Amino acid sequence: MSTKLFWTAVALLMLPSLVQAYLLMPFPGSQDLEVITIAYYLEHVIMPLRLVGALLLLPALWLIFTKGTRKAQWVVGVTLVVCAAMGYFSDVEYKAERMFEEPQHIRFESAQDNKVPDSLLVIGLVYDGNAKAYPINYLGYHHKVQDIVGTLPVLVTYCTMCRTGRVYSPLVNGRLQTFRLVGARHYNAVLEDAETKSWWYQATGESVVGTMKGKELAPIDAEQMTLGTWLKRYPSSLILQPDSTYLDEYAELKRYDRRQRKDEDSLTNPDKFWRKSWVVGITVKGQAKAYHWKKLQKIDLLNDTVASQPVLIGIESDGHSFHAFSRVVEGQTLDFVVDQSVGGFRDKASNSAWNWKGICTEGTLKGKKLTRIQAYQEYWLSWEHFHKPTLLWQ
Repeated sequence: MSTKLFWTAVALLMLPSLVQAYLLMPFPGSQDLEVITIAYYLEHVIMPLRLVGALLLLPALWLIFTKGTRKAQWVVGVTLVVCAAMGYFSDVEYKAERMFEEPQHIRFESAQDNKVPDSLLVIGLVYDGNAKAYPINYLGYHHKVQDIVGTLPVLVTYCTMCRTGRVYSPLVNGRLQTFRLVGARHYNAVLEDAETKSWWYQATGESVVGTMKGKELAPIDAEQMTLGTWLKRYPSSLILQPDSTYLDEYAELKRYDRRQRKDEDSLTNPDKFWRKSWVVGITVKGQAKAYHWKKLQKIDLLNDTVASQPVLIGIESDGHSFHAFSRVVEGQTLDFVVDQSVGGFRDKASNSAWNWKGICTEGTLKGKKLTRIQAYQEYWLSWEHFHKPTLLWQ
């Protein structure tokens, strides 16, 4: 009886947390399972089950150490040590919010006092004349930074497993929320809001489990480009500075904004397309489409059509800053070609010059502006999974 009681207690204490750690971390095979509801359920029953397990463990230990054999006592002692070690891994080592901590000091500097290299990629936001830039090498470690741009609360997020940068409003039901990182599903970060405890995918802003299931966080327009390019466009922008507490963690992502070792196969072999190939993704009138990054870099500018909407996809001369626009101006569809001499491109119809903000700076269309389309750079595995069905341009 004491033995059965002991192993039942151990199972209640350990199994739920170990299973949850497996489901919420990128262990072999775990991320491809459709089990987010199970992981969510476990999150809420682990502590009650542990309490029951602890209550069962006490009488079991008393019986074993007062009436059990020496061998049984040794087995129990070793088991408890192993359980303590496993508990450390499940509750500390492989707990997302402990592995990727919040920045302790959120500090911004102007371009004059900035210490961030101009070559780093940033997620840039502008609201009511206020501009801020968030380097993805820092965001990649923290996964999220909650901030205010002007008077606008923002949740700036980045998931390194799928290369997705997204910005959302942190309001749920009109109330400002604090979010925590709970882990990952399908190689994408999962966030939990403090009030409803619902879980939200970082790649889409959609709640997939909890009382807010089916709701979406409001997306906020943002652009990804090099800091140097961003500051040319917004010289008064503030730039997020590294938190000195996490310099070692940032160092591990030193080359992330260009490539990581695991990415080299797709980046050094531009003709290969695989799960971690980089794409630029857009959605127009409900139709998703992805563009192979290495192919785009070869042509710089692409005139395309998505869901009957003429679109323009382009990469600036720095080779990293990208943009998407509608090609329709006052009812007329324009075709464009790159022209480095004007720092942007020209339309074929009037030969007018346009910059990468989508503004015509010279010619008969001077002053006209292209409508920007929100575009994202990420791994194909992420875009394909979260934007079904999607088209692919190679």
